Amino acid sequence: MLIEFEEQEDFLILDKNVMGASKEDRRWQYHLNLLEDQRLVTPVGRGTYRMTASGHDFLEAIRDDGLWQKTKDAVSETGGNATLEILKTLAVGLLKKKISQHTGIDLG
Repeated sequence: MLIEFEEQEDFLILDKNVMGASKEDRRWQYHLNLLEDQRLVTPVGRGTYRMTASGHDFLEAIRDDGLWQKTKDAVSETGGNATLEILKTLAVGLLKKKISQHTGIDLG
């Protein structure tokens, strides 16, 4: 969903929670609400959202297929379950580590 949001020309996300919404639209809305819970998107008006800086950071971290695979592998090795917050922290941490190794700059 974040990739879909990023591709919007006006960077706004309109909710799909309307009377008579299809099951698919209700499911989409539920996931939008989860992204809001994690502060990856934020409301900017009635039924309108935008991606937050944290959402962009997470998307950048998982855009690299190698880093995303390492993130999934790390979760898999520990039982295969993780919250979105853990996935985000792990992916951003792996990205920081990769940049630190490449530049020699500690990103802590």
